[in-house]
Amino acid sequence: MSDDDMDVANVDECENDEQMVDSADRNENESNQPGPADQSNEVYLPGRPLDEGEELVCDQSAYVMYHQAQTSAPCLSFDIIKDGLGDNRESYPMTAFIVAGTQAPQAHTNHVIVMKLSNLHKTNNEPENEDSDEEDSDNNPKMAGALIKHQGCVNRVRATTLNSSIVAASWSELGRVNIWDLSLQLRTVEDDQLLSKYNKENKANSITPLFTFSGHQKEGFALDWSPAMPGVLATGDCKRDIHIWRPAEAASWTVDQRPLLGHTDSVEEIQWSPNERNVLASCSVDRSIRIWDTRAQPSKACMLAAENAHQTDVNVINWNKNEPFIVSGGDDGFLHVWDLRKFQTKTPLATFKHHTESVVSVEWHQTDSAVFASAGSDNQIALWDLSVEKDTEEGSEDVEGLPPQLLFIHQGQNNIKELHWHPQLPGVIISTAESGFNIFRTISSQGLEFM
Repeated sequence: MSDDDMDVANVDECENDEQMVDSADRNENESNQPGPADQSNEVYLPGRPLDEGEELVCDQSAYVMYHQAQTSAPCLSFDIIKDGLGDNRESYPMTAFIVAGTQAPQAHTNHVIVMKLSNLHKTNNEPENEDSDEEDSDNNPKMAGALIKHQGCVNRVRATTLNSSIVAASWSELGRVNIWDLSLQLRTVEDDQLLSKYNKENKANSITPLFTFSGHQKEGFALDWSPAMPGVLATGDCKRDIHIWRPAEAASWTVDQRPLLGHTDSVEEIQWSPNERNVLASCSVDRSIRIWDTRAQPSKACMLAAENAHQTDVNVINWNKNEPFIVSGGDDGFLHVWDLRKFQTKTPLATFKHHTESVVSVEWHQTDSAVFASAGSDNQIALWDLSVEKDTEEGSEDVEGLPPQLLFIHQGQNNIKELHWHPQLPGVIISTAESGFNIFRTISSQGLEFM
């Protein structure tokens, strides 16, 4: 097979040369990439050294859908934009909208990028038919991107809906947090002519933020919009401070200059409760996870704390959408699931050790409260199901050395940074890494229950 990379229409006029690659058009011998698997191949367990002459070939039949996308500069943070195309969309081809931020090499310009990923078709696991070439061109995935010039690398970006518009917050390495209105860019990526005009007029360099906050004393990564209070934002920095933002009139925000007090080192992640107003969780390099009530005075806002939640830095947390659970991942490679009803015991409800390096991203499934995904610096994405119990019957097929709750291992990306379940495309995960984006749905997520 030939490498049939598709240049995105009009985006190549910008500076980032985005591309999407159809999974069926990659070299099937490329390490870790989907391709027809020979029945004599063995299952590879991550961490096992390869013998001379061995190479990794991912079984394409393990994916319902798999695509790749690249930008000229790595986007190490992104968020999925909820669209108006409907929920629980099962039909193919699929469409998704995302906002991402670049981390370009020094002296290069960085951008916030609004992208439309379309014509995302199912992975072709059927034998090729020589007489069916007429539809090949219709199977090419497409990506359109509208750029916004950004001062400094984008440490993290998160989007929300505010007053019927999509806005995004971006953490800059320069220590500032910006709020952007993405309405123009979303309209632009829907129309090739508008996108061409946007690029020719160099709109990327003329867009200014709705609002900028420069009150953090150091740069940061922690950033989250409240799902229960539109426009309310929490930001945390590498010093230890967390600031709460509340929307004001005329596209402005009031930021409480008094930080929440409790952490003693860099705040790595912030997560608002999906169900309780004014409640958020945070994790830190100080190894703690803290639960806050933002109605209280900043010095007294910390309600609960697990001081030694991990043996090392706590990198990421995510709040279950339907149950009082939080999953956390740390530099120690451990995943802990916490029951907030028993949080004061400082003992996790469940603990898993599969990742061989730091855990860099975790996220619960939107509707199945037992399922979550994790990503690590070991270049693995793992899908987990807490409802699965170890099969003690004779002849069971549990794989030695792997937890029975581990449903699926996805590899092939280098230096993975974030993953997100798409809230409107059942079972679809989008992940970003130094090597680019993956958009995929596995056979393990095919049977998940959606409500």
